[in-house]
Amino acid sequence: MTFILTLIGAAVLSVVVTSLVRIMARRFGVLDRPAGRKQHRTPTPLLGGFAIYLSLVGAVVVMSSLGLFNGSHIKAKYLVGIIAAASFLAFGGALDDRFNLKPLRQLIWPLLAVVAIIASGVGVAYVTNPFGGLIELNRITTTVLWFDGIPYRLTLLADLFAMVWLLTLTYTTKFLDGLDGLVSGVTVIGCLVVAAVSLTRDVAQADTALLALAIGGVFAGFLVFNFHPARMFLGEGGSTLAGFLLGTLAIISGGKIATTLLVLGLPLFDAVVVVVRRVLRGKSPFGGDRSHLHFLLVDGGVPHGQAVLLYWVLAAAFGISTLLLRGPQKIAALGLIGSLALAGVALLMSIRQRNKIIKSSLTTNDNRTSE
Repeated sequence: MTFILTLIGAAVLSVVVTSLVRIMARRFGVLDRPAGRKQHRTPTPLLGGFAIYLSLVGAVVVMSSLGLFNGSHIKAKYLVGIIAAASFLAFGGALDDRFNLKPLRQLIWPLLAVVAIIASGVGVAYVTNPFGGLIELNRITTTVLWFDGIPYRLTLLADLFAMVWLLTLTYTTKFLDGLDGLVSGVTVIGCLVVAAVSLTRDVAQADTALLALAIGGVFAGFLVFNFHPARMFLGEGGSTLAGFLLGTLAIISGGKIATTLLVLGLPLFDAVVVVVRRVLRGKSPFGGDRSHLHFLLVDGGVPHGQAVLLYWVLAAAFGISTLLLRGPQKIAALGLIGSLALAGVALLMSIRQRNKIIKSSLTTNDNRTSE
């Protein structure tokens, strides 16, 4: 019952907070206005990341006061680190929503968030080798400073891995945020999967499951306003918070890297393909366009809601598979996801190119007829 109440309570809190932040965004004119590749028809409130941040802080404070985080996996300093990191992303996201920051200035806030997490002691000491055994990342350490007789160390490989992992997932959900409700729904699914894995007999991490359910509930409450047609957008802060929090959960829950990769595998492979294609064309990897798989689906004729539902189903299916698969089987599943992403992008891009040729031909014939 505690787990169910955590999920429902966080969702209700998020609905209330999002309603208030939505009013504030309208009052101060923090709106996403239709232009260019954007297809919504009316100015829509941003600051979704700020709403999620406030809801998350409220949920964590209430749960901490009730003594729900009394296990050995969710330490007080971890919660401080998560809140500090979320503060950077929410503040930076709010600035971007209001002033449309350049990509390099946007990067400052995720980097600060990563530093906050690592400084709080959240790190990857080891990752499970899918072919057996463990890959230890904590062998190389150096003491940065001593404070009150306590050494504060930098674990080079572990901290570097955590930084790359968190930034990768942060930008995966940032790039994924193109359709109403897509990122919010995938994040809810990811949190539910992490909670389910944490409650299995082999893992037995009740406190980790509670934190995952709290985060999932917050995004579920926001989804009420974010599903198509959206009445509020995640904005920069919300889209980056989603991946960052999922990545942090994966680390805290004992290196559930493969589990999170299976949930976000399709968006991650899609992001890699898009970035590589942009770089090869001499464009900025952070520039916006409609070459992402979710845009190609919609441009290819798939209704907006059905495209989102397809992503949700795939995320849930691959996420649930982690409860059944072991070791090399997970690697095979990731390979399948990558193959699906590449095949899907290639097919949909060829369809879009064919439609452009047909449209151009029809336009030319109409012009000739009118002459």
